[in-house]
Amino acid sequence: MDNFDFSLLGKRVLCAVSGGADSVYMLHRCLEASGSCGCAVLAAHYNHCLRGEESDRDEHFVRELCDGLGVECAFGRGDVAAYASEHGMGTEEAARTMRYAFLEDAASRLGADTIATAHNADDNAETMLLALVRGSGIRGLAGIPPRRGNIVRPMLGVTRAEIEEYLKARGLKHVEDSTNKSLEYSRNRLRALVMPVLREINPEFAAAAGRASRLLRADEECLEAMARDFLAGFPGERVSCAALTALDRSLASRAVRLMCPRSLEFGHVEAVLAAARDGNASADVPGGRFRAERGVLSFGPAESAALPERELAIPGLTPVPECGIILEAEFTENVCEIHTSLNTFCFQYESICGTICCTARRPGDRMRPAGRGCTKKLADLFAEKGVPASRRELIPVLRDGRGVLAAVGFGQDERSAAKPGGRALVVRVRKTD
Repeated sequence: MDNFDFSLLGKRVLCAVSGGADSVYMLHRCLEASGSCGCAVLAAHYNHCLRGEESDRDEHFVRELCDGLGVECAFGRGDVAAYASEHGMGTEEAARTMRYAFLEDAASRLGADTIATAHNADDNAETMLLALVRGSGIRGLAGIPPRRGNIVRPMLGVTRAEIEEYLKARGLKHVEDSTNKSLEYSRNRLRALVMPVLREINPEFAAAAGRASRLLRADEECLEAMARDFLAGFPGERVSCAALTALDRSLASRAVRLMCPRSLEFGHVEAVLAAARDGNASADVPGGRFRAERGVLSFGPAESAALPERELAIPGLTPVPECGIILEAEFTENVCEIHTSLNTFCFQYESICGTICCTARRPGDRMRPAGRGCTKKLADLFAEKGVPASRRELIPVLRDGRGVLAAVGFGQDERSAAKPGGRALVVRVRKTD
């Protein structure tokens, strides 16, 4: 039985290839299926520059591998340590943020509709065990999702033993990450010391964990959908404290998590629910602060400080970590589709005055939203949409030397709108995972 899920690949799949056994296996399996399922296979490799010569060795290996297979591959690299320090992140979180931002950018440039990562059945089982050790709820215990947006994991049904057997039978080479042998990391200790014992009890432990994962995920999706339905009854991202605290805790906790763009721990959720029960209190959580004011709960920045000013990288990626987004800018020739999305902007670049910056709103800021036929103050636009005052300073505004070009979530100004057939600067707003 083939447990590789080819149905997830889409029409043009970008394989994230590190050079390790799992990603080499995935690349070859995708190529095998490309003829029968009509799927175009591309690749991408990101050098985190964390392991010195070994990182460069991996990049060189992937370059030769893809050249030999005739697969177009995008390469990127970044200083993860510096990024982590600049943005107050741990090294692992920074590496993941930079890697996925690169993969999204590469997928956009190469026209891929899905990005495949090489997580396997054993990875999933290890993730579930780590979640159990940390006391996670259903979402964590469900392990690695097979799909999140355009990110797919087609190998969650394939064990590490099956991967190694496939590579050995075909004489396929790969590289080893030396840090995988270090027992300093929790996952490596699970892999080396715990998983062998569990396989003694049940040789099919990874497959059994996969079944549990699917059952738990179905339950989680049902409960989260119910929490989303609850939130949908309160426009403007503000929720009645009484209604929230009247919910069963399983739904109330999910509603709180859905209101926050960052992951919350058990203690954070408990603090927010306590503030909601009080009706006039606050709770600080990663990425901001929940405020219960006059019986209404809202989420916003912990402080009233505005976004710092950042010059937009053109072309390139501009992280805005305060909002959990990345601004992706690229040029498009002979644009045929003018986006009307509130989070994708097509600028006529020749109309731009000077540099483009991302800032908070400024006193007197005005915009003529495309299609509305009137000029409005940003303050009025924010009020119309019910944005709490505590969150308005964290709405990214793109501006040039003449004023506002666009406001994330509110569209762009008419004066800068690109025209069909011309050259455009496209700026997309992407959420970080």
